[in-house]
Parts: sequence; C-alpha cells; structure tokens
Amino acid sequence: MSHHFHVPYILPTALLAIALAVKAPTFVRAWRDPDVRATTLLLTFATAVLVVITPVNIHRLNVLTGVPNIAAPWAYSFLTAVNATGLTMIMRWREAPSEGRRRRMTRIYWIYAAVGVGLWATFLLADAPEPRIYDLDTYYAGTPWMREHILLYVLAHMVSSLVAASMLWRWLPEVTNRWLKSGVVFLQIGFALGLVFDIAKLIAVGARWFGTDLDWLSTQAAPPFALLEAVFVALGFIAPQAGPALQSWSRDQRDYRRLRPLWHAVRVVKPASAAARLGFWAPLDLRLIQRQQRIHDALRLLAPYLDQGLYRQAYEAAAAAHDADRAHGIAGALAIQAATDAYRNQTPTSSGQPHQAASDIADHIDAVSRALHRPRTIGGMRQRVTSTESVTAHA
Repeated sequence: MSHHFHVPYILPTALLAIALAVKAPTFVRAWRDPDVRATTLLLTFATAVLVVITPVNIHRLNVLTGVPNIAAPWAYSFLTAVNATGLTMIMRWREAPSEGRRRRMTRIYWIYAAVGVGLWATFLLADAPEPRIYDLDTYYAGTPWMREHILLYVLAHMVSSLVAASMLWRWLPEVTNRWLKSGVVFLQIGFALGLVFDIAKLIAVGARWFGTDLDWLSTQAAPPFALLEAVFVALGFIAPQAGPALQSWSRDQRDYRRLRPLWHAVRVVKPASAAARLGFWAPLDLRLIQRQQRIHDALRLLAPYLDQGLYRQAYEAAAAAHDADRAHGIAGALAIQAATDAYRNQTPTSSGQPHQAASDIADHIDAVSRALHRPRTIGGMRQRVTSTESVTAHA
C-alpha cells in the first residue's frame, strides 16, 4: 500500500474520546446502573481500538515493547470486548431482567473471553517478525497461527455484527420511544458498515491464499468502514441515554434564561436570611430550582406592596388584545414594577387584596418574565392604565 494513503483516524477517535469524557460524570454518579456501566465500557473499548490501530501508535507499541506487531492482539482484544458489550447491551434494551437473560449474557461474555484468549494464544504461537503497520492481515494471511489469528478476529466480529443486526431488525417495529428508535437505526447502520469491513478483509485474505493480490481491499477500502462503524455504534448506544438528558438540559436552560428578567426585577427584595450561592458549575436543574424558589420568596415578600387594582386594570386591558396567559404576564410585570418601587420607598399598598395578585403572578411567572423582557409593551400598558385612571378620576 502507498504510504501516502492515510485514514483519518483522529476524527472518530476524538469523537469517541469526547463522548467518553461527557459520559464520565454520569458513570461516577451512577456507576451501579448496569446500562451506564456498559455504555462507559463500550466507549472505553471502542476508543482503545482506534487509539491502538492508529499507525503512529502501532509503531510506538512495536518500539516500546520490542515485540513486532504486538498492536494486533491488543486492538483485536478491545474489538472483541466491544462486540461482547454491544450484544449484551442490546439484550438489556430488548428484554426485561430475568434469569434467562442473565445466563445468556454470561454465556456471551464467556464466549468472547475465549475469543480474546484465542487471539493472544495464536499470536504468541505465530512467527511474525516483520513489523507491518498497514498490511498485517494480508502480509501474514498464509502464515501459520497468524492466519488463524486474523480469521478469528474477523469471524468473531462478523458473527457479532450479524447477530446484533438480526436482533435489532426484529425489535425495531416494537420500538416506540424516538430516542431509542434513533439509537437502533444508528446501530443498524454501524453493524452494516462493520459487515462491509469484514467482507472486504475476508476477500483480501482469501485472495492471498489463491495467489491473487487484492490487498487494497484490506488496506484502503476496509479501514474507513471500520471507523464509521465505531462512530455509528457509539452513537447508537449513546443516543437513547444522552438524548433525553440533552432534551431535559435544553428545557432547563430555556426556562432558566426565560426567568432571568423576572429574577432581575425582584432582586431588590432582600430575604431575611442569605440564600446559598450555587456556582456556575452546579447542575443546571439545581440552579433552575433555586432561581424559581428565590422568585417565589421575593413575590411573597412583595405581596403587601402589590396593587390589586392596578393588576386587575392591567389584566383587563391586556386581555382585550392578548390571550389569558400573556395578559396575566403583562399585568403581572406591570404590577411587579410598581411593587418594587413601593418596596424601595417602603410604602405598602392599601388597595384591594394584594395577596390575590401575588397568587396570580406566582402562577404565571414564565409569562411575567417574558413580558418583562419587552419593556415597550409594559410601557405602553402603563400609559394606557394611567390614562384610564386619569379619566376615571376626572369623571
């Protein structure tokens, strides 16, 4: 193979490493969860495969260990671990916990552990003194024990891909959760790419047995399919777990930002005791809960300063042009601005029932915060309400 041909290992390796880093905090918090453990192990093994098969790292392993081609059993052992972990994860998804499922999963682990032992045994028995960074599979295709070494990893990978694809194909019509369905689709694509890799490898190795040179299938055509398989399989196992978490984070982020105008408006209110401060790195859901709690505490303290009449007039005026939720928001924003001014001046209102206004505002804090984000709307409403009060006073 021409040494000018380079497979872009860095991109899929970096993607898997980033996914593993993102998953690490979840693993630390929930390492007892078998799905979390299995996903973390799969990402670890898949990343290790790509790290080991990178040409520069193959050369480094040869030099550091003094054993030519030592990267082969390492990489193929990690690949075997990916196969076993992937199959058992699919079984966890498809089947409810049972003694039968546990026995089948244990059997898979033992079978692939035996494959791993076989990979190391055949490598140690083989005579492969010439370091081959790019074309080891075809160069040693006819060498005793290396031949078996190569066939063992390719066939083990092919069997796992076929079994996994078959399981997923039968299960796909039953999947209703969109994140889980997307994961199954990613996995199907990944295993299909893996089968293309296996077929290309087997054809190239078989061609060597019959004296034909089709090495390009193994050295140029197959590697990109292996890299794409690693990415899609990783996405397939990550999506069902990361998707809902990302969706929840996006929702919390939206709500947290949406409440910012209201939080800034009521910060003038000083609570009786200092609230605990959460840093930027605190979990977003915890910071959202704290912001909501502080807003409700501030509204409770502002209740004596809320003008029920102002709130009712603003709501009636806003309801003429907007739906009920937005009308509550505009009226609440106007009432809070007036209440914070009264709070600064320490002049509690004496009109109506201020606690009812506080209750209405507390039930619509999102709408109130959105209204505060549009000061021109609030200014216009204040002018209308003031004009109405002026006309009423002179009537």
